[in-house]
Amino acid sequence: MRDYQECVRCVMDTSDPEIEFDPQGVCNHCREFDEVTRLRWFPNEAGMSQLRGIVDRIKRDGNGAAYDCILGLSGGVDSSYLAVRVREWGLRPLVVHVDAGWNSELAVANIEKVVKHCNFDLHTHVVDWEEMRDLHIAYLRAGVANQDVPQDHVFFSSLYHFATRNKIRYILSGGNIATEGIFPKSWHGSAMDAINLKAIHGRFGERPLKTYSTISFFEHYLWYPFVKKMRTVRPLNYMPYEKAAAMAELERSIGWRAYGRKHGESLFTKLFQNHYLPTKFGYDKRRPHLASLVVSGQMTRQEALAELDVPLYDPQELAIDIAYFCKKLRITPAQFNEFMIAPPHHHTEFPTWEGRYRVLKRLQRGVEMFTGRRISVYS
Repeated sequence: MRDYQECVRCVMDTSDPEIEFDPQGVCNHCREFDEVTRLRWFPNEAGMSQLRGIVDRIKRDGNGAAYDCILGLSGGVDSSYLAVRVREWGLRPLVVHVDAGWNSELAVANIEKVVKHCNFDLHTHVVDWEEMRDLHIAYLRAGVANQDVPQDHVFFSSLYHFATRNKIRYILSGGNIATEGIFPKSWHGSAMDAINLKAIHGRFGERPLKTYSTISFFEHYLWYPFVKKMRTVRPLNYMPYEKAAAMAELERSIGWRAYGRKHGESLFTKLFQNHYLPTKFGYDKRRPHLASLVVSGQMTRQEALAELDVPLYDPQELAIDIAYFCKKLRITPAQFNEFMIAPPHHHTEFPTWEGRYRVLKRLQRGVEMFTGRRISVYS
């Protein structure tokens, strides 16, 4: 039985090596949520008032254009629920889906139902599979925790590049504080860190990334937000958002179907989160997700603990998923096992853009002190 300490308020524990507890046993994640994160969360009438202003601004800035915003759609509950609300608000989004090769059939069906119900135009960007496969194998060879970076990076970089090429300033994201307000930074680095991605691929990849879309530090933090005036908006932070109620509404109104677990829309992410991370690193990504629901008032701690008692995988289902994973990546089960038992590595063992980010944050704080204004451009 492992020796660990668990927060008495949420369910985060010492699988996060940087977790700290106060004398009452409450963790730093809970305190940060109360003191910092909650200040950016407006699940009330004040938030709805702000949201109406944001929607009006998007309509005004997009007047005369074919689309006034871009909505990234994965088929998951957050982005699907947002799409339905966006339709009600009268916005005119171009829905963009990035297919990185791992969509489940249920994800594809959910996307079709959302787009049909909302009568939105859909643009699907299909990632070159051979380049995607090479990146996945490079990350497995690197042995880092954030195996989902190849998918996440190309998703966001494709959205940003597409938006600016088509002169659309606003990207709507289903990301939200209510279900994602807690996440341990120690587990892995930024999915947007193209320096880290290229370093890992440069060491372990076998083919050039000719079409795989990346975004540079300069583009992400300076060029797009300040020159192109691009904004990522997270509307679910400005309204009451309860995941269970959202799922029930989607099922009732458009026939959307739940995946049974968070991020089940991607077969890769399912295996990564429910087998690779807990087995190789001891990270159970249900913990920060459930902790977020606890501190946002959507679930009791006892209910979260009960969910954590449910096994992550049925053994037969796991065997099927591993076999599919190996077949798709064209590796043998023996190679997969070698990746699983090889020593784990941290992403900072490879070059990152974190030094540049720290310099930029210092400059930001200096400008904010000088001008007396807070700089916040991505949300």
